[in-house]
Amino acid sequence: MQQKIKRFYKQAAAAPAEGGFTVELDGRAVRTPAKAPLVVPSRGLAEAVAAEWQGQGEEVDPRAMALNNLVCTAIDIVVPHRPAIVEEVADYGAHDLLCYWTDETGELMRRQQQLWQPLLDWAGEDLRAPLQKTCGITPQSQAPDSLAALKLAVEEHSDLELTGLAAAVKAAGSLVIGLALSKGRIDAAEAVALSQLDELYQAELWGEDAEAVARRATLGRDLQHAEQFLKLSR
Repeated sequence: MQQKIKRFYKQAAAAPAEGGFTVELDGRAVRTPAKAPLVVPSRGLAEAVAAEWQGQGEEVDPRAMALNNLVCTAIDIVVPHRPAIVEEVADYGAHDLLCYWTDETGELMRRQQQLWQPLLDWAGEDLRAPLQKTCGITPQSQAPDSLAALKLAVEEHSDLELTGLAAAVKAAGSLVIGLALSKGRIDAAEAVALSQLDELYQAELWGEDAEAVARRATLGRDLQHAEQFLKLSR
């Protein structure tokens, strides 16, 4: 776990660098945890990361700088291990959350039909990846052609975009939701509602505890940061 450190700089700002833009702390360029130069192609992304550094108080909390962490993940992990990351993200398509429906007719199934089915239709039509649904938790195999099409959709992302997509997919537990967020079909709030459809329905029926509320708030922040990062990476 990253620890807080005493603030050692006064001013953080974006600056031009070889290959794009970097973040400077009192004129010194930031490096990643692996000591690589922190350089991104977008000035907007560099400015957003600089704003995170500038917004720190007397102590610097790396956990509170989501965009900085995503940039470092892209540089230190995604770039050198891109094929493995693509496989890891694409594998979510083999057991996508949106394919596992309730086995009872009623309000929950109605909501799944209303909210999940349009995304499954979109995946089939736009991504050329029709997916089979099942009821309950019994594993549902998917057609190889559909899985190949989903992998191609993942591979089309740049290294930075792949980092944001991976964050969204892992948070939502769904490749289809992550791709829909990446392509602007849904926003972060909709991604939360889609990924938490069953939990939200059960909470309406039985209530929920503070832990569940806090967990969903964290999920919301993670997806908001992923959405922002995807937009700034383009």
